[in-house]
Amino acid sequence: MAKVTFDEERCKGCGLCVTACPVKIISLAEEKINSKGYHPAEVKETEKCIGCASCALMCPDTVIVVER
Repeated sequence: MAKVTFDEERCKGCGLCVTACPVKIISLAEEKINSKGYHPAEVKETEKCIGCASCALMCPDTVIVVER
């Protein structure tokens, strides 16, 4: 099973990873705000992650790490 981690403090909430995810398991956190004032991206159903790393490739700030 793949593991996706986000550096939430560096995430600017641009949403590119949300649109890039083929299984649609990434969303912007509605209740969390990082120190820069952004809603960071998060994965709620990690067991559904297929490890494609599309999210990490799309991230302009390289805040996403995908481990297989």
